[in-house]
Amino acid sequence: MPMLYRLDAPAPHVARSFGAESGNDPWDGGHVAPGQFAPVITAGREAIAGPRPQYRTPRRMIPRLWGVPPPPSVHEQRGILTVRNLDSPFWIGNLRNSEFRCLVPATAFMEWGRPSPTDGKRRQCWFACADQPVFAMAAVWKDSEIPSFALLACEANAALRAEGRETMPVILPPDPAVQDTWLRSAWDRAKSLIVPYSSSLMEMRVAG
Repeated sequence: MPMLYRLDAPAPHVARSFGAESGNDPWDGGHVAPGQFAPVITAGREAIAGPRPQYRTPRRMIPRLWGVPPPPSVHEQRGILTVRNLDSPFWIGNLRNSEFRCLVPATAFMEWGRPSPTDGKRRQCWFACADQPVFAMAAVWKDSEIPSFALLACEANAALRAEGRETMPVILPPDPAVQDTWLRSAWDRAKSLIVPYSSSLMEMRVAG
């Protein structure tokens, strides 16, 4: 799973791409590393308590920190970056209740690839989507000490397996209806989106 990703677009452009209200999000574009704040798109229900409202709330884009604080029973200071076990008691409530699911916009994500055949050094492999300049990674948000999020993981596609990776972030197709399925539908429908993105729709660039 990525330890770094990029969102090379300012907040107003990202919000328009996903039909969301950007509010006062200050994002100008750049890298996102663990423990940093980045734009996250929700179904806009964070402040609505109780049963699902009858009206359709507009999507909102708000800054959240990448890395959910672990449960008290885990003696670990670092935030949890990815959701791997869909049946974990720590995550299942957020996954089954659609208001806690969110989209994380990105233009590329980085995975460490296989060592270079020339000097043996590990390579930074940047993956982007050929069919969508700004894509959405499926994620969930939590509010504890801080407003945070974690990305959903799935089995790696052929492009990432070629670089020795076993998992990858869940990338959603560029279809607002599919994105709405993740943000608003019941868990049985949303869960069907947790699949590898097609290798034929991805581009890779090696840095360094």
